[in-house]
Amino acid sequence: MQGVGATEEAGAGSGVTERQGAVLEQALRLLVDGGERALTTAGVARAANCSKESLYKWFGDRDGLLSAMIAFQASKVRTLDVSGEALDGARLRAHLVAFATDLLEVLAGDVSLALNRLAIGQASREGSRLGRLLEERGRRQIGRRAGALLEAGRNAGLLGFDDAEEAYGALYGLVVADWHLRMLLGEDPSGLKKNFGLRAERAVNAFLALYGRKG
Repeated sequence: MQGVGATEEAGAGSGVTERQGAVLEQALRLLVDGGERALTTAGVARAANCSKESLYKWFGDRDGLLSAMIAFQASKVRTLDVSGEALDGARLRAHLVAFATDLLEVLAGDVSLALNRLAIGQASREGSRLGRLLEERGRRQIGRRAGALLEAGRNAGLLGFDDAEEAYGALYGLVVADWHLRMLLGEDPSGLKKNFGLRAERAVNAFLALYGRKG
């Protein structure tokens, strides 16, 4: 993510204070650098310069911390509240492009790649909690917020669809395509990370061609 606005919205969207967000950023960095074994309360407290008591107060046990980390990471994909504004075609498109660009940037980041690779590594274990948390606190959280934007577009007569989940799945597929899988499998990301804005615009144009209403 880039820019002050994105950082501020990430903190606000995840329901954490600025200090808690800084702690979660340190925890995420530990996870990227050392894997899940490095994610201990003592290690996080030391890296974030806070007490273990504060960690327990804010996030509960280790699973609570991991859940908060995933939700915080997911909140970096912005979906703005459009309920109080007069939504027209240009504003809807701008919101969709911002969402798509954020989604690309977050998924391409070291943190998201590390979280997904860890979850894939645990997938053969019965009841992998990391995979469940990524689905419940990550993907579904993003999907719910994006779904609210799509519903607002439908209510304004700008989009037409019968199933909001299906429409969001189409948007997600157009934005992400196969490049995230390629990055997870180790492809050099330097070329894939170029022109996220252009990729987002093309994906939104294709989505609006499928679901947009004129007039």
